[in-house]
Amino acid sequence: QVRLVESGGGLVQPGGSLRLSCAASGRTFSSYAMGWFRQAPGKEREFVAAIRWSVGDTYYLDSVKDRFTIARDTAKNTAYLQMNSLKPEDTAVYYCAAGGGIYMKSGYDHWGQGTQVTVSS
Repeated sequence: QVRLVESGGGLVQPGGSLRLSCAASGRTFSSYAMGWFRQAPGKEREFVAAIRWSVGDTYYLDSVKDRFTIARDTAKNTAYLQMNSLKPEDTAVYYCAAGGGIYMKSGYDHWGQGTQVTVSS
């Protein structure tokens, strides 16, 4: 079993930055991908970014690809989401996930509890 714990959310002004972390524990998942999803009130949970754990290939939602960066530290079993130039529309609960998929929620087997990101002046 894989346990995922997110941290780093909070309140930030438009144009600001936050870095989310996702610490993984449990069995190894070298063949997995780690993904970040977000869910705003009244909306579906949507894909934000993903990284293939073993090779580091990255994937992004079009609206964030020039502002967000996903990375991983294999020694710490931790994935990160650096979010710059944040906009009010980025406000959501952000979830990390581990699994064999990239873009689809159904491709992920394990989920964290979520961390709130609020972008507001």
